[in-house]
Amino acid sequence: MSPVVFLGIAIVAVGILALIAITLNGKRSHTFDVEEYQTSWLRIENNLNKSDPRSYGISVMEADKLLDKAMIEIGVAGKTMGDRLKRLGDKFTRLNAVWAAHKLRNQIAHEHGFEPDYSQASRALASFKQALKDLGAI
Repeated sequence: MSPVVFLGIAIVAVGILALIAITLNGKRSHTFDVEEYQTSWLRIENNLNKSDPRSYGISVMEADKLLDKAMIEIGVAGKTMGDRLKRLGDKFTRLNAVWAAHKLRNQIAHEHGFEPDYSQASRALASFKQALKDLGAI
């Protein structure tokens, strides 16, 4: 076999292998640093203190941020968390609960003087936790 033919076959073979590698990498799912997310989540849960009303809103805000971070990390497009939730809605087992939790976060952030009660904060945290589980982050 001539060197030119051999070189042509080699180039085609390398091209096919590169195409296969690109295709396989595109199908791989994202892997979270679960330990990091679990540590962050435990800190959020432990900061929710029934005897400290100031902890309610802070815990909801932090949980919302953690879920948003996870969605950004897996590459969900969108300018806001609401945009990302719209795009990723089918991934969540309790989408309406996640929306309610995010809306509570928005009330805390944007409505002057709004303070959630313990029950609201606890429900929101449960919703964020399930969403993080659904994504595989915790």
